[in-house]
Amino acid sequence: MRMEDMVLVSVDDHVVEPPDMFDQHVSPKYKDRAPHVIRNEHGHDVWMWEGRQIPNLGLNAVSGRPPEDYGMEPTSYEQIRRGTWDSAARIADMNADGVLASLCFPSFPSFCGKLWFGSEDLNLALVMIRAYNDWHCDEWCGSHPGRLIPLSILPLWDPTLAAEELRRMARKGCHAFTMLENPESAGFPGFHSGDHWDPVWRAACDEDVVACIHIGTGKELPTPSLDTPIEASMAATPIAIANCASDIMFAEFPSRFPELKISLTEGGIGWVPYFLERCDYVHRQHSVWTHTQLGGRQPSEVFRDHFITCFFEDRVGIQIRNEIGIERICWECDYPHSDATWPNSPETVHRCLEGVPDDEVDAITHANALRLWNFDAFSNHSRETCNVGALRELASDVDISHHTTGQGSRPIGDQEKRVVTVGDVRQQLASAMDG
Repeated sequence: MRMEDMVLVSVDDHVVEPPDMFDQHVSPKYKDRAPHVIRNEHGHDVWMWEGRQIPNLGLNAVSGRPPEDYGMEPTSYEQIRRGTWDSAARIADMNADGVLASLCFPSFPSFCGKLWFGSEDLNLALVMIRAYNDWHCDEWCGSHPGRLIPLSILPLWDPTLAAEELRRMARKGCHAFTMLENPESAGFPGFHSGDHWDPVWRAACDEDVVACIHIGTGKELPTPSLDTPIEASMAATPIAIANCASDIMFAEFPSRFPELKISLTEGGIGWVPYFLERCDYVHRQHSVWTHTQLGGRQPSEVFRDHFITCFFEDRVGIQIRNEIGIERICWECDYPHSDATWPNSPETVHRCLEGVPDDEVDAITHANALRLWNFDAFSNHSRETCNVGALRELASDVDISHHTTGQGSRPIGDQEKRVVTVGDVRQQLASAMDG
């Protein structure tokens, strides 16, 4: 297939929430208690919630910057592309990248909403979660039908409340929610706690909703030491989601909910075949004494029945796609983070898909995502107006060149021209917390 003829749907991007997002979605009773943005004495835009500053407003939102400016900043709206927080500008950036539709994870509440889970007043937190979801669905996504895929945050401290919010959002057309890869990291019961999470799984199956588990939503990612080069940590991070996958595959609840769909977001795909082979071997070798019950299935069958995999550049994974399951492979861009393929996504994914039959290209680049997330991107448009070539024609005036902001940014890589370590990144985050 020609690159210009591909249709791209990304199941992993990110939104940097605009400062006015709660204005229309919180009642006057709670308005003065809603999160709000201030500019602190250091010139950083930060969210305020329950008397606390939440730094790193644009955490790693570096699309449009030259690579030497990459880091865990920026810290103000002026330092990030308007497309990170303004939906009209986001559509323009998507057009420039030839991307038809995009699912966006939260930023300031964390990818899975952890900010709310530790609130002093959980009733107030529930109000804000609902307001966030309404903004995300009605404004962020609703302003551009067929282009932005809704994703909800759930009040996971109470599975019954979470199920109610999931069903409420499903009625609004939202068929995805963000879930922790390790619930115990937030102080909740784990995936093996009997029927604790059953209300959420049942609602997800009833409403045809995907549980989206993004890398980094569990405990702090493991690293050998603070002196470990940050590239080493970043390289291993996607594969670390195999721990979550294994935890769920050997749990009891997938057998009770055969229609449950779980996305391993930003986890890549090339590692999957060996992982499944290993899981099957372990189960055959040890299940007699471990007493693991998988409902008569092998672990690899559990994986293929329930899991969705995602990639942005994974040529090895595409070569062995039949071992993974073509019907469960989706594409992602990761805009506006430093791993993002924007604005060269078509070129990147086209290289990965070289020699792949057209029907499989369609499945991987968009058809699987639209089917699995129950999202209609074609109701008002033909394929010819939704492909890479047509969308890029709409964006001829979009500036995709690199720009250095020069507004207080402190790229980590500038320090002493030495290898940046995990400790350097954590120190920058700690400094942001302090000021």
